[in-house]
Amino acid sequence: MADAVSSIRCSICLDPLKDPVTIPCGHSYCMSCIKDCLDKEDDKGIYSCPICRQTFLQRPALNRSTILSQLVENLKETRRQAAPPDHYYAAPPDHYYAGPGDVECDFCTGTKFKAVKSCLMCLASYCETHLQPHFESPAFKKHKLVKASKQLQEMICSHHDKLLEIYCRTDQQCICYLCTMDEHKGHDTVSALAERTEKEKQLGEKHMKSRKRIQEREKEIQELRWNVDLLKHSAQAVVKDSGRIVTELIHSIRAQEKTEVSRTEGLLEQLEKEVSEMRRRDVELKQLSHIEDHIHFLQSFQSLCVSPECKASTSINVNPHISFEHVKKSVSELIDQLQDVFKKEMDKMSGKATTVQTEPPAGPKTREDFLTYSCQLTLDPNTANQFLCLSEGNRKVTCSEVERFTFYYQVLCRESLTGLCYWEVEWSGFWVHVAVSYKEMISNDQSWILYCSTSGCCFYYNNNRTDIPVPCSSRVGVYLDHRAGSLSFYSVSDTMTLLHRVQTTFTQPLYAGFSVYKGLSVKILTPIQ
Repeated sequence: MADAVSSIRCSICLDPLKDPVTIPCGHSYCMSCIKDCLDKEDDKGIYSCPICRQTFLQRPALNRSTILSQLVENLKETRRQAAPPDHYYAAPPDHYYAGPGDVECDFCTGTKFKAVKSCLMCLASYCETHLQPHFESPAFKKHKLVKASKQLQEMICSHHDKLLEIYCRTDQQCICYLCTMDEHKGHDTVSALAERTEKEKQLGEKHMKSRKRIQEREKEIQELRWNVDLLKHSAQAVVKDSGRIVTELIHSIRAQEKTEVSRTEGLLEQLEKEVSEMRRRDVELKQLSHIEDHIHFLQSFQSLCVSPECKASTSINVNPHISFEHVKKSVSELIDQLQDVFKKEMDKMSGKATTVQTEPPAGPKTREDFLTYSCQLTLDPNTANQFLCLSEGNRKVTCSEVERFTFYYQVLCRESLTGLCYWEVEWSGFWVHVAVSYKEMISNDQSWILYCSTSGCCFYYNNNRTDIPVPCSSRVGVYLDHRAGSLSFYSVSDTMTLLHRVQTTFTQPLYAGFSVYKGLSVKILTPIQ
C-alpha cells in the first residue's frame, strides 16, 4: 500500500495526484503544480524537472495520464472502504498545527501544519505527512534534511539561487559553487564545514581567554572584598584602640588637673589664713602704740614679738606658668603624624604607587589580543567643523574645503573612554592627526596627538615634538589603559608595530579625535571580535 501511495502522489504538493499529467522525462505531477513550476521558469528561458532536474530549452508539453487518474480514484475508494468513517474524518491533534514561532509546512493548503524538517535541496519545510516522500521515494534519497528552519532563504546565493556551501576567506563571506567561477575566482575558498571547524577552534580559544579574564576579575573582586573587610576590621580596631588611648589620655589629664588644682587650692587656703593672721596682728600692733602705761606696753610688745610668723619662716613656691599648652601641641603633632601614617597605609591598600612607574604595564601582545578590547566609536557631529563631512554612520570624516593651510579642522567621538579600550582607524591622503583628548577640542596641553603622513610620523604633546623613526601604515591602532595611565599608538599591518607609548596619569575620561585637511579622510574601522 505504501508503494502504491508513493507512486501516485505528486512530488510537488505531496498529495494524491489531481488531473495528473506527464512531462517528456516521464515524471508525473498535478496539472496545477507543474504549471506553477514552469511559470516561475518562464523568465529564465530554461525549464527543468523538479525530480530528475532534466532541463528543456522549450516549455515541455503536458500530457494527461488517464491511467494515473484511474489509479488515484481506485486508491481513494480503497481507503474509504478500509478506514472507519469516524477515524477517516478525525481531526489531527492541536499540537500538529503551526502556532506563533513555529515553522509552517510549505505544502499544506488551508490550515498549516507544523514543519518537522527542512530540505536543503528543495529549500522547503515539511510536516510529517508531506515529508514521507523524502523517505520513500529514491528521487529524494540524496536530499539533505535538517531541523525545520525559517532561515532557508538566507542559505541561498542571491546571485545564482544556489545553496551556500563554500566559504571565501579572502572576502570573509559564504558563497555557492558558481561564485567560485566568477567574482570569487582565484580566492582562498574552503568548505563551510572546514571553515566552521576552524572558527569553532578560534571560538574555543576566545572562550578560554574570556574565562581566564573572568577568573582574573573574580580573583581581583575577591581580593578587593578581602581588602575591604580588612580595612573595616583595621579601622574598627584603630578606632577602638585610639578611643581607649584618647580616653586614658583624657583621664590622665583630668587626674593631673585634679592633683594640681587640689594642691594649689591647699596652698591658697594656707596663704589666706596667714594673711588673715597678719592683718589681725597688724591691728594689735597699731593698738599697742596707743597704750599709755609703760609696763603694759612692754609686756604686750614682748608677747606680740613672739608670733607664728617668727616661729615658722617657710616659703611657699607657686609656678606662675602652669599650663597644658605643651600637651595640646604634642597631641596636635601626634595627630599630624598619625594622618601621614594613615595616608601611606591607605595608599598601599588601594594599590597606588608610591614611586613613579618607569616601566609600562603588561598589556596585549598580538593583534588578536588587542581586538578583545575593541570598542565601538562614532563621530560626534556637534564637535565637527562646518567643512567636515561625516559619513558611513558617523564613522568616516572627510575635509571638503579649507581657506588657509594653517587652519585645521577637528572632530571628536561621542563615546568617553575609560578602562581598557582599543580601536583602529584607516586614513588616506598625505597627512592626518590621530588624537586622544579630554572633552575639550584637540589642543597641545589637553591632547596626545600622533601625526601620520606619507613621509613619516611624529608625536605631539604640550608643544613638544617627538620624531618617530618607524614608518606608519595607513591603518593605526590605539590602545588605552586609562587606570594605568598608558596610551599606545601602533602601525597595523601583518604585525603590530609600536609607534609611541605615553605613560602618565589621566584625570578625566578621554575621547578619540581627528584633525584633517582638504581632501583627507579618516575612517573608524568596525571592531573585529
